[in-house]
This record gives sequence, structure tokens and C-alpha cells, in this order.
Amino acid sequence: MRRRLAAALIVPALMLTAACGGGGDSAKKKDASASPSDSASQPAAPKLVSDASPMPTVAGDLGQKPTITIPKGDPSGKFVVKTLTAGTGPEVKKDDLAVTKYTGKIWKSGKDLAGSYDQGGAPQVIPAGSQTYIPAFSEAVLGQKVGSRVLVVAPPAAAFGSAGKQELGVGPTDNLVFVLDIDSVMPKKVEGTQAAIPSNLPQIKADKDEAATITVPKNDPPKSLVDQVLIEGKGAEVKSGQTVFMQYSGATWKPNEGLPQAKLFDTSWKTGAPFSTVIGQGQVIEGWDKGLVGKKVGSRVLLVIPPEQGYKDKAQGADIPANSTLVFVVDIVGAM
Repeated sequence: MRRRLAAALIVPALMLTAACGGGGDSAKKKDASASPSDSASQPAAPKLVSDASPMPTVAGDLGQKPTITIPKGDPSGKFVVKTLTAGTGPEVKKDDLAVTKYTGKIWKSGKDLAGSYDQGGAPQVIPAGSQTYIPAFSEAVLGQKVGSRVLVVAPPAAAFGSAGKQELGVGPTDNLVFVLDIDSVMPKKVEGTQAAIPSNLPQIKADKDEAATITVPKNDPPKSLVDQVLIEGKGAEVKSGQTVFMQYSGATWKPNEGLPQAKLFDTSWKTGAPFSTVIGQGQVIEGWDKGLVGKKVGSRVLLVIPPEQGYKDKAQGADIPANSTLVFVVDIVGAM
């Protein structure tokens, strides 16, 4: 069932999650070249310190790509999180979604790790304090204020562990250096009063910070795409080519028809962070591209996707039979 998109950015490779990948597996179209590591194999991160010797130096203005200079000699081996510029915004609290731009290097080789400021790069949405992300990110943003620039030196135990990350050129003993610019805190879901849904369409309950409840009616599904706005957002319209951040839950129509509650085949809530994708460019199933472009950030959208705009006659495991009509509830929490 899980078909992944080839990763164009380093962002998915930096994430550690106990799930079989980030949210959005159900909507993606191709196999990824790099899958996240299993957090269960990640050793406990060493205790944070605010400084050590030697330390890299950082040059450049906040909000622009920094220049990182690695000193001569070996790193201290400590997990260092040093605030270079203190922001004036709200403090990032546990489980907040910190929107962060990053730049990275491998200490020993000096090799650059592609980041947010590079061509094709994008911000990383980091669940603060979450065990599903590498501590070099999740622990580093925790307690910082929005607008801060933070220098991180991460030994293997605070990054990819003893396995390293071969596809990034990160070896099992490599210390990594990151500069994180904390831009904002993204909402976990949209807020507002949900509009009434016609009785011949799935009913949705999504008022908590958890997977939505979907109830499929006992009638045949619509033959064409439904993209009903349940909560109208106040943000800008989503444009084709933007990276969109979404919380979603998905179910199939026929296997759940008439049941009190549909069995979800996938949800972004299991990962601790919204699913992100470039929209309108064929990187997800057609029903997502057609149904979400033009909607406003902050909106909740009910998608009912006919087979020809979903997975057609190809089954995606036991939970998504061939020729399935798909039902999604999608909260658009950000777009960049």
C-alpha cells in the first residue's frame, strides 16, 4: 500500500520515526530512495550543554544562509545547543511544531548537507521534544524563542546513531553541525466551526489533536471528485508548486460503508508532525492535487476521491482494494 515519492529534499532523511515513514504514505505515488530510521534503535541522546571546545563559528545575517566554519581538531563529543541570536517571539514548548530553516555540515569531512536555504530546499517542521525526530532537531528547538538562530553540534547519539546515514554520506562516528533558524510555530490543526455535511457524504469529527473520526454513509459513493470546505481558512490560497503542510486521515468508502466508524488506512497524526508535499505537480494522487489547490491555508477539506483520481485498479494492500473510492479529511495548516 505504501508508495513513496523519491525524496527531493534532505528533510525526510533527517527524520527518525517509529512508523514506516512520514505522514502522507497513502497519497504518495513512488518509492522513496531513503526511508527514515527506526527510532527504537536510536540510543538515548547525551545531555545537552550550551558550549564546548572546540566549536564551529557561524557568519551571516539571520534569515539568510549562514556560513559554517569547522575548527581544526576533533569535536568534544558533547551534544551542544548554543543560542547565537535570541529571538523575541513565543517560546517553543514541548510538542509545538517549530517551522525551522536549517543548514548542516559533517564535522570531519566538512561536507555540506543540503538544507533549507539551498535550491529546492524547504523549511523543516519539527515537533519540539518529540522522540520521532533526531534530537539534533527536536531537542535543539525546545525552549528556544521564535526568531532565534541556534548552533548545534550533534554526536552520533544525537543524530543518526551508530548506523549513520549512508545515503547522506554520514558515517557511524560522524559528528554533525547544524544552524537552525526558528521562524514560527505552526498550528497542529485548523480551528473554527465545521460546516454541515450532506447526509449522502461521509461525516467527519476532527475536533481533537488526534486522528479524525470518519463515518461513511450506507449509499454508493459519488462518481466525481468532492472537495468540500468544512472550515474556511483565513490564509492565502494554496498555489500549484507550493509545499503544503497538512494533517489528514484517510479511509476507503466501500469496506466501511454503513459502519459506525471507518477504519483508517493512514493518518498523519501517528508521526507527530504534519505531512508535507509539493502540491499540484503530480507528486501525490490526482484527487489531492485537484482538490487542494486553490483552498485557503487554515481550511479543513473533505475529499472524496473516485478510483480514477486515486489508485485506479491497483490495490494498495488489504485496506485499499482495487477501484477504491477514497475519503480524506485534510487540515491545511501551512503552505510555503
